[in-house]
Amino acid sequence: MSDVEKSRLYRITHPRSLAFWGASNNALSMGSVQLASVLGLGYEGAIYPIHPKETEVMGLKAYNSLAEVPGPVDLGVVVLPTKLVPEILEQCGKAGAHHLIIVSAGFGEIDEDGKRMQQQLIDTANRYGITFLGPNCIGVVNTYHNLNTTFYPYVAKPGFIGMASQSGSFVTQMSGYLDKFDLGFSQAFSVGNEAVVDITDCLEYLGDSPETKVIALYVEAIRRGREFFRVAKQVSKKKPIVAYYVGGSSAGKKAAQSHTGALAGSDAIYDAMFRQCGVIRAQSIEELFDFCIVLGAQPLPRGDRVAVLTHSGGPGVSAADAAERSGLRLAQFGPETVAKLREVVPHTASVTNPVDLTFSRNLNEYLQTLPAIIMPDEGVDSLFVYLIVAAQRLQQLLMEATKDQEKAEALAKGFLVGQAEALAALPGKYGKPVVAGSFLPRSEPLIQELQKRGCAVVPSPERAMSALGALTRYARMREALEAST
Repeated sequence: MSDVEKSRLYRITHPRSLAFWGASNNALSMGSVQLASVLGLGYEGAIYPIHPKETEVMGLKAYNSLAEVPGPVDLGVVVLPTKLVPEILEQCGKAGAHHLIIVSAGFGEIDEDGKRMQQQLIDTANRYGITFLGPNCIGVVNTYHNLNTTFYPYVAKPGFIGMASQSGSFVTQMSGYLDKFDLGFSQAFSVGNEAVVDITDCLEYLGDSPETKVIALYVEAIRRGREFFRVAKQVSKKKPIVAYYVGGSSAGKKAAQSHTGALAGSDAIYDAMFRQCGVIRAQSIEELFDFCIVLGAQPLPRGDRVAVLTHSGGPGVSAADAAERSGLRLAQFGPETVAKLREVVPHTASVTNPVDLTFSRNLNEYLQTLPAIIMPDEGVDSLFVYLIVAAQRLQQLLMEATKDQEKAEALAKGFLVGQAEALAALPGKYGKPVVAGSFLPRSEPLIQELQKRGCAVVPSPERAMSALGALTRYARMREALEAST
């Protein structure tokens, strides 16, 4: 049995059967919406809706109580009024159902009565050996087990980003955003009030998850600071952790308190803790996932020297400026690299760093020839490439040359596939990260072909350089942590 299978969270994300409280034949009730999400992702285990009156719920046979369910229950999902939850937990304990997701809110995040009720849940869980997620959460996503207990459909593919969030929204609403990048979650947790399971538990679990390459955290407050530090330090030695912390301002502290009852701390404290245990901090949701895209897909650089390849001057200068702001240095090419570049590029191009092609009669040179010259240079630790090749314009040019629409489209597609294959192969060949940046839409064929092949394409030069800087910082942190053990 693997470490991840030994975890008390394993059956919460890998249940063989579900009992569901709160779903009904009212399609708009929250419980029904969440059960619809379970059905929508194609969960293959047994599902037992429990309802005091209905004999059938959403096409499934329903049961009046847990005692009537004919088989064992690995996971219970509770979407009921607050006052009913303690009794359901008691029933689960007596029936031997030891894993639950409590979606219901109105506990420790509300008032003193809510805190007392939450403590009652904790006491019951301790008495029966129950592990539950929540309350005041929306549950889990495990794309490799076809499980989605949240109230939004999961639309992305199974991916390599594991997430633990103190806000359910970033588990439910981000699959469409990730899908644009041809990415997705491996597993994701909404932890809610963290009565029994907290973000540190989820971090430790995701650290052992074989499908997870990078871990994203949305943090309003860390309740067990020392334990988080210990776990993060261990996990970051084997996979990157990116955290978006939002409780550092006075407004953030107040919002976090009303959201999940969390007591947030100062930015300076969290900055220091993250840095010491190898966690990369993001400053926005976009940055959180930009960093995950790059840290989960690219090899670690040996140093901070970056090469910039562009055929547009402004974005190249912007990338160079962003590189310095992100803690990177522009690489200085060796004489052999400079000589090889001069043989290929037009006399109007720049062969210093950034390499600004400006224009070329041979389009293959940009993503095939030039990167193959730059990457072997011992003074280059990573490569940024700016993308501007648009399929529609390429087809127009080929149409003018061939006078054959079908042939022009086929030639354009073949060219773009070849370019994507060449660029995506570079990290594996040279052991150095390659990050692309482009303002082109995600629907652009070149971007889609690159993303299919695992190439990191970030929406702008500045965001790409910021992510490459995060990758470089993580490489340094990891090296320091490994050296300290």
